[in-house]
Amino acid sequence: MNLTRKDEERYLDKDERELVAKSHQPELAELADDELGKLKRLIRERRDRARDIASRQRREMRGKGRPQGESPAADNAGSKVKLAVLAKAVRRLNSEAARRDDKARREAMVSGLREALERKQATNANRPKSRTAGKGMNAKPSNVREQIADPREVGRVSQAVKKGQAKRDSR
Repeated sequence: MNLTRKDEERYLDKDERELVAKSHQPELAELADDELGKLKRLIRERRDRARDIASRQRREMRGKGRPQGESPAADNAGSKVKLAVLAKAVRRLNSEAARRDDKARREAMVSGLREALERKQATNANRPKSRTAGKGMNAKPSNVREQIADPREVGRVSQAVKKGQAKRDSR
């Protein structure tokens, strides 16, 4: 359900309007991390209360719960919309908190990698020069015997001998 801010304000009281307004983007980006945590807690409490009220009204409409007022609730559409508005605000706050955590984690990882690179470059600069530093690798003689013939040729010849022997035996 997509609601405009004006529609959202219609279902909320004054305090809730101020809280939900802070959960929208321009104001949300300006919040500090501790303020974001407080706002999340407050809106969650309001959402939970709205959920409980909507549930109670639903039970009253079905005739299962005791009426809170003089008569049982006839409709809970407003409570359901209020619950949806507050739930969306909580989702926005949670995604913003996750985005900030990811950004902080990424920055910490990048700074750690940069420090590791600096340490590596510092140790390479202090490494002593070896005797063969400019000559490259030295050749090491191999202990593997040289093959006289191509292995494919050996297989072809032995297969031809096998076929010839089979022909002679079948006669």
